[in-house]
This record gives sequence, C-alpha cells and structure tokens, in this order.
Amino acid sequence: MKKNIIKKNYLEKIPVISDTIDWNTDEDGIVTISIENKGVFNKLAQKFLKKPKTSYVHLDEFGSSVWQLIDGQRNIIKIGELFSEKFGDKTNPLYERLAKYFQILDSYGFIKWN
Repeated sequence: MKKNIIKKNYLEKIPVISDTIDWNTDEDGIVTISIENKGVFNKLAQKFLKKPKTSYVHLDEFGSSVWQLIDGQRNIIKIGELFSEKFGDKTNPLYERLAKYFQILDSYGFIKWN
C-alpha cells in the first residue's frame, strides 16, 4: 500500500521566535539576541576558561529586518515580499537567501514553526 505523503513547500512555513530567546532592538533597528550559556560544559567553561554566562548575537541590517518581520502569522513568502519592498534588488536572490537564513535560525533553536 502506497502512503499518501503531502509535502509542504518550505517557503510556506510560518516561523515563530522561540519563547526561550531574549532579544532587543537598538535605535538603529539592529537586533541583538541574548543566549544564556547553560549546562554542565558551559558552567565548567565559565569557571575555568572565563567564558561568559551570556553570549550575544548581533544581527546585521538584513537579518534584523527579517527577524522583526517574524510574527507567528506570516510565512516565509510573505516575509520575503515585505523584505523585498524595503530593500529592493539588494535582496536577490531573495528566497534562496531567506531559506538558508531560516535554516540557520532553526539550527540554533532561535525559531520554531507554526
């Protein structure tokens, strides 16, 4: 018996910022993500190697703009449309870049999917 598998287009996925992520925006609209370094290995690194308890990820202008468009309602296609309206041709190749960006955000646990 053949299973009927429905594949959803990756660009139709709806990203949501993980509720475990703290972030803020500066006056220029640049997003900084704060990551608390938890776990046994991180605690040892903090104690013996003087590693910080919190790490900060500073997004660039494009990354910050996309990040601020993530609202749990918009899919990647809609985010791309809004992003392209703001930056025009500088965003090309738009969806290839967005797909890779969201894969990276997902791999770090910064986002989840609706």
